Amino acid sequence: MTPTSISDLLGPVLRDLARRSGHDLNRWLEQVDRLGGCREPMRLTGHAETVDTRTGQVIATYDTNREPHGHLLLRCGNRRASRCPSCAEVYRRDTFHLIRAGLLGGDKGVPETVSTHPRVLATLTATSFGPVHRGPGKDGKTVVCHPRRTGPSCHRWHKAGDQRIGQALDPDTYDYTGHVLWNAHAGDLWRRFAIYLRRHLAAAAGLTRAVFNDTVRVSFAKVAEYQARGLVHFHAVMRLDGRSTVGLHAPPDWATIDLLDAAIRSAAVSVSLDVPGRDEPLRWGRQVDVSPITAGAMTERAVAGYVAKYATKSAETSGTLDRPVKAHDIARLDAQGVPNHTARLIRTAWRLGNHLVHPEYAHLRLREWAHMLGFRGHFSTKSRLYSTTLTELRQARADFRIRFTRDPATTLVLGNWTYAGQGFTRGERALVAELRAEEVGR
Repeated sequence: MTPTSISDLLGPVLRDLARRSGHDLNRWLEQVDRLGGCREPMRLTGHAETVDTRTGQVIATYDTNREPHGHLLLRCGNRRASRCPSCAEVYRRDTFHLIRAGLLGGDKGVPETVSTHPRVLATLTATSFGPVHRGPGKDGKTVVCHPRRTGPSCHRWHKAGDQRIGQALDPDTYDYTGHVLWNAHAGDLWRRFAIYLRRHLAAAAGLTRAVFNDTVRVSFAKVAEYQARGLVHFHAVMRLDGRSTVGLHAPPDWATIDLLDAAIRSAAVSVSLDVPGRDEPLRWGRQVDVSPITAGAMTERAVAGYVAKYATKSAETSGTLDRPVKAHDIARLDAQGVPNHTARLIRTAWRLGNHLVHPEYAHLRLREWAHMLGFRGHFSTKSRLYSTTLTELRQARADFRIRFTRDPATTLVLGNWTYAGQGFTRGERALVAELRAEEVGR
């Protein structure tokens, strides 16, 4: 029988947790507290032994059979704020420190001298595939939406939060196929841009490509962001370094911010990518923004915070689903609250992902990435020597915790673990919600 109230639901779960954990709920509460607010914890089964490396003696044992439900709960580590705000906040902070270290140096293995290198914040956007309803500009002021169009027009003022912002003005003429294919090739467009940028920098400096590559390195860290219209654009922190086999050094005097600015703009215009079934190649949009990073208005901390906030967002800003789409979802996207414009993009990706009809797009795996509107790249990437890595930051955090539980110099943990699922049970979720509600009410 399905429980009809919180008390009906929590009664059995409380009894089961108490039975499995021994005498009371303390161990389960300890696990939930250690999760730090994670919504979708991983559930593991297994055992571990702590061994003294000097004597080979087993000094401690652990087995999940003694845990509530027989599982060990661990944080999910999901990047998306829509799935797990707690883990996404950790990811955002790690990204902030990663980007900030590459701008200021003096920490995480990056020398302080990088703060004197030419540095800019560049934003590359997509081309237009049809007019969409417009919202407030960067200054926060609203504008009349397409008042002078000869075709379908909109004379309204769309304030921030208006659900029509980003929706196609005329869905019947909007290029949904081009839109999906642009997202699917956005990563390749960035790769080509990085190649072209080095070529344009070399030409502007009057050097051959070989000499330039032996003299200057372009370092970057970038994140992807979805616009309201469902197209990806990139925010990138870019820095010029002197080429060296050891460490990071200042570039030559001729490698300036102005040189980098001009090369970014010219390289973005030059990039094109031919795609099967398209008469026109894919390109970057005309709107390329480049801002110098200095000690003035565009400070290192402000830039790191600005870029890091996008690292935890995904395509949900355009109203799509935050999970992969299945065949049964296609006909019921409207019922799931997906806006018409976004639903048509998902259906377009699903149609183009039919390998029998469109074998030329099979490598894009568009059905697998339909919920991302075709984009299948990484949301946060960086060049090898920009700064530290997310893996190193996570390892440092793990090492810090280990030092409070054992001596890593004299002990070794040997374990055998099996993945048993993810997320709280229905009863656990209700109990966690009650606990969090009590904490908020205090």
